[in-house]
Amino acid sequence: MSINRKTKQNVKSAYLFPGQGSQKAGMGKDLFYASPSAKAVFEEVDHALGRSLSKLIFDGDDTEITKTVNAQPAIMAVSLACFSAFEEGLSENDTQKPIFVAGHSLGEYTALVVSGVIEIGHAAQLVQERGRLMQQACDANPGTMAAILGLEVSDVETITKATGTYISNINTPQQIVISGDKTSVSNALKLASSVGAKKSIQLHVAGAFHSNLMETAQPGLVEMIETLPFKNPTIPIISNCTSDPLYSAEEVKLELVDQITSCVQWNSSMNKMIDAGVSHFLEIGPGSALSSMTKRIDRSVRTTNISNMGDIETYRKYLND
Repeated sequence: MSINRKTKQNVKSAYLFPGQGSQKAGMGKDLFYASPSAKAVFEEVDHALGRSLSKLIFDGDDTEITKTVNAQPAIMAVSLACFSAFEEGLSENDTQKPIFVAGHSLGEYTALVVSGVIEIGHAAQLVQERGRLMQQACDANPGTMAAILGLEVSDVETITKATGTYISNINTPQQIVISGDKTSVSNALKLASSVGAKKSIQLHVAGAFHSNLMETAQPGLVEMIETLPFKNPTIPIISNCTSDPLYSAEEVKLELVDQITSCVQWNSSMNKMIDAGVSHFLEIGPGSALSSMTKRIDRSVRTTNISNMGDIETYRKYLND
């Protein structure tokens, strides 16, 4: 039985925005040339940063784009360009406001712009400074991250306590990311294997994100946040740290600072949105990691990837069928 257009529009949806790790050279280039609103996003980010980040994204190599100070504003810029092109490509009758927005780690900054908390240029400056401060913290307190698959959260908690590591991301019930100094993470992975982990994956990251090793980045981020105008969200933002909705500018500011050292509660965030009635998640931005996680959390909900002009056209056809 087909789903009619009206039913599709009445489905409760949420927008998801990806975080660091989804970057790749050349991402967003088709958006720049095909969508005036996407082009305007890239130009606004370039102007705000005082450099041609878009040229680096489109024509640079993966080594340069993966550097934290580049990757973070680049992913946000492409995600916002994708969102702008997505909105531009739909008619007023097609567009339905999501009941929540959420972003994985860095993606939370994209969600801030979409929900009207902060302007694009200010967000780009804030994210670039966040990347710089986090890189400084990584240099001062070297560390790494790894994903453990196939163990319960309680099992990983026992492992982190025994090895002096941290739980940094609870992505799905059995995909948990830990962080810490390299020796401690190595010891944790050996212990995880010995107690039945299906797989462990060393992540190629600059440091131990979302752990206490990032504490030195917080004061500078507070200082930057206080120089920028924040508004209350027009769409509730699901907090990475608590998985609760954020409704005020002050809550958002506290969230951004806490997020630097806190675990990303993605599994809980997704479940809270599903419990609130969301049955369709649109991942907007480069990559498809969040869509893959969603399927592992609850296979009954619909996921849609919007990462290029082809995806936007496919979604428009879906609405019009």
